[in-house]
Formats: sequence, structure tokens, C-alpha cells
Amino acid sequence: MLEPVYQVDVVIVGAGIAGLSAAHRLTSAGITTAVLEAAPCAGGRMSTEKVDGFRLDRIGQLLSTSFPELRLTPGLESLPVRRFAPGVLLHRDGRTHRAGAPAAGGSARGALHAVRALASAPRNPAVAPGRAGAPVGGAVDQARLGAALGRIASTPVERILARPEMPAAQALAQRGVPARTIDGFLRPLLAALLCDPGLSTSSRCADLALRAFASGRLCVPEGGAEMLPELLARALPAGTVHTGVRVTSVSTTSVTTAEHGEIRCRAVLLATDARAAARLLPGLRVPDFHPVTVVHHTTDEPSASFAAGASLLLDADRGGPVAHTAVLSNVDPSRAPAGRVLISSTVLGRPPESVDTAVRIHLSRLYGTSTRRWETLAVHHTPEAVPAMRPPHDLRRPVRLLAGLYVCGDHRDTSTVQGALHSAHRAAAAILTDLGATGSMHRADPAPTLPRAA
Repeated sequence: MLEPVYQVDVVIVGAGIAGLSAAHRLTSAGITTAVLEAAPCAGGRMSTEKVDGFRLDRIGQLLSTSFPELRLTPGLESLPVRRFAPGVLLHRDGRTHRAGAPAAGGSARGALHAVRALASAPRNPAVAPGRAGAPVGGAVDQARLGAALGRIASTPVERILARPEMPAAQALAQRGVPARTIDGFLRPLLAALLCDPGLSTSSRCADLALRAFASGRLCVPEGGAEMLPELLARALPAGTVHTGVRVTSVSTTSVTTAEHGEIRCRAVLLATDARAAARLLPGLRVPDFHPVTVVHHTTDEPSASFAAGASLLLDADRGGPVAHTAVLSNVDPSRAPAGRVLISSTVLGRPPESVDTAVRIHLSRLYGTSTRRWETLAVHHTPEAVPAMRPPHDLRRPVRLLAGLYVCGDHRDTSTVQGALHSAHRAAAAILTDLGATGSMHRADPAPTLPRAA
């Protein structure tokens, strides 16, 4: 039979980082691709709001320099990242302690050195100058934690995926780690990395998050989260991405849109969030989600006066709504105008009423300073920010639904930027195999012009 006439090889529905990175891999292999996005701009949840010279992320998921896909994804080779200071700061019993990850390479010796409790800036009397009373316990407990971080940094991913699976909170209790270390370091750290305050996440996913933390450095994209989709979109042929296009139905050989009618193709890739994908494909699994609220403040107080410096500050006491906070302009100066300080704080789970007031009260304790004169720049609440990964969780959910119909996104992998990019990598490889284009690596034809609906 003759192949039906088509207008484009692959239609990708959704212009988040998963859809854009898949488009880059396909166009690089000579596959004509059209990316359709219902929103006015690309990026999905990786968006950044601009307010009076500030760059404010809506979700602000933490990245790690150890994420392989940040290095392997075409189009992100030039992504500039800003690193947090090594390890994290932990606020416990009115004092602040530093606890860190192993040095690059995952050596236990590097871990042992980094996990020592250190003093922060000397001006802050609440900083613990020694090891006594540190959140991770005494010297022996610190040595055990350091060795454990060193081991997990060098553990192959395949071995982690073969471990028994249970909720992360249950797994921590069975690891033989002292309770003080769990409550003072591992619980607040994993909650921040997974956006899961209850640690109901699969223990395998939690171990992968710990492995990334122990073998790299926490970081953020310079200029805001939007830099990832912006770089990916910029690397695509002109006219590939079409915003403001609402897809109403999909099949293996076409998509129907409200603006352009039917667009015929050889394959369709759904790269939307899980709920939008299920609306187009009823019966597709929709996970639960972890809500995230990010509150951005500014002050004219000199940034050098903040003892936190360029560190991520966690509340080991869980004495308020803030799970983690940072003077983000110390990490990435491009996020605030000259002479201003940007403090970004994350609330996990359902936020309290009068969230800004509750956050201010909590931050005054965490930073040891008055927050009454701080200006609130934005409060971003995202009810379905991060897909939950409760056990049993398939970290490699199929991306090929049928020949010609594919799906990718963080809901098909791990609920991280790394997971979204990796699922796109898998989907693009499946499409290239099915289209018989695995060996084709030439410049794609010009992006197609979409028709106007009659």
C-alpha cells in the first residue's frame, strides 16, 4: 500500500523541556518536526517571571551538576549553571550547621571531610562552631554518614534499581543510620530534592537523588529556569515551535488542532504533563502530584550580611512552612538588579493560610534577622508541580504506546529535570527506530508551515 500523504514526519504536542529536547534529537537526524504548544510561550513548568529586574522561578526545582542528561542533551551544551556552596546548611535547635556531600568522584574520604559541622559567618551567634549538637550527630555518626555518601556516589545505577523497593521514610529507618542523622540531615535533604515532605517516594528514587547529591553539586540555571527551554528552542530550525496551538485529538497518523485543523504525520509524540496527556489519551495513567509554593522576597540589606552566603538552607527542626530557602542572588547574581537581594523560599505540600506571613515568621528564625521590611515579589503556588513517585514506581515507563504514538515527560521516568530529558531521549530513539532513521544524521528539511483551519 502506498504511504498516506503527510505534512510533517513527527508532531510533538507540548513545548516543555521534554518535547523540545526530543525535537532537537529528531531534527538533528533529518526528521521534519512540528512542536505544538497551547500556551503563549514554550517552557511549561520551567518558567521564569520577570518583575522589576528580578528573575523569579515558578517552581525552582534543584538541579545537580551530576545529572547526565544536562551534558548529553543536544542544545544544552552551553547551559551556564550557578552552583550552591558545597553541601547544605542545616538549621537545628536555633543553630546553623554545614553538612556536605562527597567531593566529585564520590570518595569516602571526601565525604568525611565535607560532612563536618562548620561555622558559618562569625557575625551570626546562632551558628554552631563545633561538632557538639550537630544535626548529623557526633564524630562517629558523621564518619558513618560520610562513608555512606561516598559509597552511594560510586554505586552503579543498575545496582540501586535492583534494591528492594519501599517508601523512602521506611527505608531510612532500616538502614542502620542513627535517628538524629535521619531527622537532622537525610529527611530535610530528601524532602528538598524530591519535593516530598512525607518521603512517600520510592526508596529507589530517593537513593538516586542521594547519589546525584553525593556525586555532584546542587545548582540552578544562570538567568532562571526558563534558560533550559529557551536554549533548546533556540537550537531548533526556525518555525519548528508553534505556540498558541490547541490540540484536540491525536492518532498514530495525525493530530487535530483548533487553529489549524488536521495535521497529517508519520508519528505523534505527547510531551505534555501527565494530566493533559490523559485528556488526549483517556486511560493513560495520571499520578498523584506534590504541590509546591515558592515565595520570593527582596531587601536592600547587603547580601554579604546573610550568613547563609550561597548555600541552600534547610530547616531540620521543621518548625515552619519553609522546607528550604536560599539567598538566590548570592548564587546567581543575574536574578536580581544591582543593590538588591533575592531570597527564594520553598513550601512543600499544602501551604498554610496567609502563606507569606507564615513564611516571613519562619525566615526570621532561619536567617536570624527581622523580615518585616522585606518586600514580597511573588508567591507562586503550583498544585501539580511534581509527579509523585510512590512505590512501586517504574522509572522506565514505556514511551512507545503504539507504533506511531509515543509519550514522554517526567511522569514516564523520574520526576526531575533529569527524568524529563531522559524520557525524551528514549522517545526520540524509539521514533527514529520505528521510522527507520537511526543511521540518518543530516540537517533536517525546513520546518513545515502549518495550514489554517477552514
